[in-house]
Amino acid sequence: MAEPPRTMARTTHQRPDGSLEREATDLLRTMIRNACVNDGTPASGQEVRNADALEAYFAGSGLTFERYTAAPGRVSLITRIEGSDRAAPTLLLMGHTDVVPANAGGWQRDPFGGDVVDGIVWGRGATDMLHITATMAVATRRLATSGFRPRGTLIYLGVADEEAGGTYGAKFLVDEHGDAVKTDYVITESGGVPIPAPDGVKLPVTVAEKGINRRRLIVKGTPGHGSMPFRTDNALVTASDVVRRIAAYQPKARILDEWRRYVSELGLAPELTAALTDPDRVWETLRTLEPLGFARFAHACTHTTFSPNLVSYGGSKSNVIPDRIAIDVDIRALPDVSALDVDAMLREALGDVASRVEIEAPRGQPGTRTPLETPLAESMSRVTRALVPGSTIIPRMTSGGTDARYFRFKGVPSYGFALHSQRIPYTQYPLMFHGNDERIDTESLGLSAAMWEALVRDFLG
Repeated sequence: MAEPPRTMARTTHQRPDGSLEREATDLLRTMIRNACVNDGTPASGQEVRNADALEAYFAGSGLTFERYTAAPGRVSLITRIEGSDRAAPTLLLMGHTDVVPANAGGWQRDPFGGDVVDGIVWGRGATDMLHITATMAVATRRLATSGFRPRGTLIYLGVADEEAGGTYGAKFLVDEHGDAVKTDYVITESGGVPIPAPDGVKLPVTVAEKGINRRRLIVKGTPGHGSMPFRTDNALVTASDVVRRIAAYQPKARILDEWRRYVSELGLAPELTAALTDPDRVWETLRTLEPLGFARFAHACTHTTFSPNLVSYGGSKSNVIPDRIAIDVDIRALPDVSALDVDAMLREALGDVASRVEIEAPRGQPGTRTPLETPLAESMSRVTRALVPGSTIIPRMTSGGTDARYFRFKGVPSYGFALHSQRIPYTQYPLMFHGNDERIDTESLGLSAAMWEALVRDFLG
């Protein structure tokens, strides 16, 4: 979530039914406590625990369930409310059930305790994205028990493995069980954290994301005795130069329509708006721009980024000059930047040391985008204006990756959204994703659940 470098007055909203808030809070706490921690290994995650919790929550609603197991314990759960009109659209509400690891030493509270203190739920996954998964479930159950019979079909999906790329979750379902998730529209994470602006609150809708293009760079040298380093070909020394060059590399900025529209809605000073949307000036502007969170987000939305994050030693022991070092680089490419473009940028970054570097098993995915001008987005706008008077939805791109990309690859319009209160300032959200002290206020849980229910009724009829 990006924050403009200023603070405006808060706006009001209509508080939803308190029972929605209580139900969503209880379900979220259960899912946090289930600790479906995904560290990227096949045996981690164990999302079956949250699949069981969701199925138990839906019990008595009349809904039936489909379970899809990609590997032991890696379970995704689907339920649906069938529409009466085959020509009407299908909407898929998708929330993931796994979370990233947490180091309890950096937290004020137990990251898997699900504590509620003064209307705030604490725990890993509270913002990424168990609060959305839980509120989507609460709305789906409420719709089912009310006897709602829509024209279009509603699908609820609690999906596994989002935090490690979706191999055992969304990708598995789209590739292997396409009929189960066949839909006309998708909503998943993230968005809806209100940004106060001079002409009313802005509610960002994620309409695009960058392509994940990770590369492993192999730097080779010549082994030798560590006691005689003079004029040796030390792979670690060369690798340090490689890391420095990649970290310092700045490809030319590109201003996408999503970024231009996003900035134009924030009500910034005209000169700052012009600088942030000028490819020749944005880099210099960001070097000193505050707050830092907004500067980082703005940089990510205007540049393909290169982050050397992991170095693996390929030598044998501490007194042997290393002959092999592996460097893992996390590259996030703007939409329309191809894998070939990424490799060309890498070579440009490396300069005259490129001949010393081998790119091992390059892989990647393109960035994706969805227009905001769709019937679903129009419905989102109507519903959110009713819940948050004076609000406007605006498009934004996320610098991270979500499961939405697997549906966009198939041509399905996909968005990231929820609906938050202003209890937690929008400037704090970027620090909580995969960070310490993740938390969400219960008012936001009630708002999101009310919004999902109203949106389904409005859009699917």
